Amino acid sequence: MPNPDKIERVGELKTRIEGSDALLLAEYRGLTVAEITALRRSLAEDGTRLSVIKNTLMRRAAADAKVQEIEPLLEGPTAVAFVSGDPVAAAKRVVDAAKRFPTLVLKGGYMDGRVLSADEAKALADLESREAMLSKIAGMLKTEMSRAAAMFGSAQFQFLSLLEAYREKVPGGSAVAEEVAPAVESGPEAEGAGSVSEEADGTEGDSEEATQEEE
Repeated sequence: MPNPDKIERVGELKTRIEGSDALLLAEYRGLTVAEITALRRSLAEDGTRLSVIKNTLMRRAAADAKVQEIEPLLEGPTAVAFVSGDPVAAAKRVVDAAKRFPTLVLKGGYMDGRVLSADEAKALADLESREAMLSKIAGMLKTEMSRAAAMFGSAQFQFLSLLEAYREKVPGGSAVAEEVAPAVESGPEAEGAGSVSEEADGTEGDSEEATQEEE
């Protein structure tokens, strides 16, 4: 008869597996209790929970969570880092800990539906953190927006210059220029209004076609 405590423990592990953004598995053979505690506290700063788990229990939980692919990593004394947040930050801390404690060996991981080899898991530590990447993307978007605004301003200035030349050279050009210039100077607002009008016209046309098909 199954042990109720083990069944409950497997259920807890299954829930943690399913709620994690990634798993990192390491062999901790030779580490002292104090060293494991220090690693656990370090990982907790990024929202990662490190647990030393019996392989038999972890295999059952992995099977229940439909991640049986990690079973080959469950050999020898295994510590599992349940990553909740940025896997890159967690990998950096594990790799740094392995440098301090040579007996700690990163065996692999699981992320985005696939198993990571030891080399792939270590390679995560060489990537930029999520915050750094988001910061770069934000900077790129800001640069592109500034560039687009500058291009629009230049185009607007050139068009107004052409209107001025048209007004001076063509009879009746002054009246045309005076009508067009305010619309150009209003910028995107006028353009947006035109887009809405065009979309509305297109919608009415679609409605008429739909009515004809139904008839």
